[in-house]
Formats: sequence, structure tokens, C-alpha cells
Amino acid sequence: MASDGGATEGEPKGGKELEESVADRVASLVESCRLLQEAASSHSSRWQHETDALSKQAVTHVNTLKKLQGDVNSASEKDEINQQTAEKLEEELYRARTMLYDGDVASLLPAKANGFFLRMLLGPANVRATRKDGRYKVKEEYNAYRDRTAVMFLAFPVILLVLKNRIWNGCFPALPVQVYQAWLLFFYTSLALRENILRVNGSDIRPWWVYHHYCAMVMALVSLTWGIQGHPSCIRKQQGVRLFLGWAVMQGVAMLLQNRYQRQRLYTRIALGKAGRMDVVWGETAGVKGQLWVLYPLLFILQGFQFFIGILLLKTAVLEDESEWQMVVCGLLLILMAVGNFVNTVATLITKAKIKSKMKKQGKQVLQRMTSKKIA
Repeated sequence: MASDGGATEGEPKGGKELEESVADRVASLVESCRLLQEAASSHSSRWQHETDALSKQAVTHVNTLKKLQGDVNSASEKDEINQQTAEKLEEELYRARTMLYDGDVASLLPAKANGFFLRMLLGPANVRATRKDGRYKVKEEYNAYRDRTAVMFLAFPVILLVLKNRIWNGCFPALPVQVYQAWLLFFYTSLALRENILRVNGSDIRPWWVYHHYCAMVMALVSLTWGIQGHPSCIRKQQGVRLFLGWAVMQGVAMLLQNRYQRQRLYTRIALGKAGRMDVVWGETAGVKGQLWVLYPLLFILQGFQFFIGILLLKTAVLEDESEWQMVVCGLLLILMAVGNFVNTVATLITKAKIKSKMKKQGKQVLQRMTSKKIA
């Protein structure tokens, strides 16, 4: 009986001790969390203070870099310093620029404001990566996306053209063409979105290529509302569609060539210190000597063909009694994109020629100095 009574008396005591133990542990955890929160707040405050101080220094260095670059260029043009000294100073300034824009310092510089396109799709969200490895990952994902879609860009029109002759008796059904146009709208929208994000993160994408994709987005959207059936002669009605698909096949081939060869060229330029880690290749922004005989003629043919399709659509809209407004809009957009692409391609070739001439001049100067040293 005594033992039974002792057991009965011990049960509430054990339960009370357990309750107190759990309460003590909970209180200890709450206190630890409070201390951790205070430490985190203190660290965040110190980190923000240090970041602000470093950011001010980074902005000051960028302004100094721009001023020195202008001074060196001005002195070189006025022959106030010799060419050899100017080239050495330019190399040193490029090294400073690389450290400022391609390293960890880049995250301290003021972020570029989101453009209208980003604000329209994402709002005021901050899309800038704070770490350089995050920025490089954004760039690599963009390159991988281009590689994947280049194959689809080529395959889609090829399949449509083959099916037109083999199954559809020379006339396109509306649905497959509209699916292709919807994919083009998605493709150009996603490219423009990625390129805007890359520009915010410090990439050097030329503004024209982003604007080019805006025009292509509008054209794809307008094309979705364009009825390609209902005419007694579908062959004449769909002439613009056939020409556009032929142009898309050539554009797909050009994209594959650019992705294959120009990417390797860009990596070489980065290794030589002539391009930044966040630089990307799009349009006619890079290439090797052998490509000039293959890629650039193809690009000029594409631009001429694109201009021809635009003129043809406008001519058809003027001559036909039942012309549609979509024909006029698509024709104008194609002409605008063809002219813009041509101007940018020519500007790239001129830049390449200047760089090549400068390199030859530098090589001759080095050879002359070596010769004079041997004679001495």
C-alpha cells in the first residue's frame, strides 16, 4: 500500500518537473532568438553602413575613370602624348574598368532603372543580381536559351513548308500558321525580357537589338489577327506567308552560325581582356575572319529579302481592293527592321575595320622599335 501511495504521489511531481523543464527550454529558445535577432540587426546595420561607404567610393572611381579616359583621348588626338604612351594608358584604364564593372565592385554601383518593358511585365521588382556569379548565371542561361530556340526557329518554318507541299495541297491551314506566330510572339517577348535583365546587370547589348525584338513582338501580335484564308486564290493570299517562312529558314541558319562561331570568339576576347564577362553576342557584334565570307553575305541577303517582303506587302495592300490593315503594319515593320539591321551591320564592319587598322599600325610601330634596337 505504501509503495502504491508513493507512486501515486510521484506522478504529479514528475509531470510538474517535465512542465517546468519544457517551459525553461522554450524560454531559453526565445531568449536565444532575441539575441540572434539583435546580432543580425547589428550586422545588417554595419553591413549597410559599409556598403554605402564602398558604393560612394565606387561611384567616385567610375567618375574618375571617365574623366581620365576623356583626358587620354583628348591628349592623344592633339598629339600631346606619344602613341605608345597613350596605348599603355588605355590598357591600364581598361584594367581599371574591368575591375569596376566585372568584379564584386559592380554590385556596389547604382543599379540601372528598370525600363518600361520590365516595369510593364514585372513592376518595380529588383532584377539585379547582387553577386557576380549570379550575374554570370543569368548570362549563361540567356546563351543556353538562344541555343535551344535557334533550332526551333529553323525547324518550325521548315516543317510548315514541307507539310504545305506534301499534305495541304499548297495552301496553309490557319491554325498551324497561328501557332507558329504565337510561338514567335513568345520567343521575341522572352528574348526582350532576358536582354532587359542582362542590361540591368551590366551587359553591353546594343539598344537596337532590343528595339528590334520589340518590333518583332508587335509584328507577331498583329499577324495573329491576320486571316490567311477566305480568298478565292489562297496561293496569292498566302504569298507573304510563304516568303516570310523562307526568310525565317535563312534566319534560323544564320542564328545557328552566330551561336556556334561568335560564342567562341567572345570567349577568346574575354580571355584576352578585350570584352567583359557580362558581354553577350547578338546580331553582328563579333566574328572571326573566315566568317566574313559566309556569315556577313548571308546577313546582307537576309536584310535585303526582309526589305523586299516589306515592300511586297505594302504594294499588295495598295493594289488589292480588299487589303487588310495587318498587311500595311507588317510591311512597315519589316522595312524598319531590315533598315535597322543593315545600318547596325555596316556600323559593326566599320568598327572592325578601324580596330584592324589600329592593330596593324601598332604592329608596324613595334616592328620599327625592334629594328631600331637591333641597329643600335
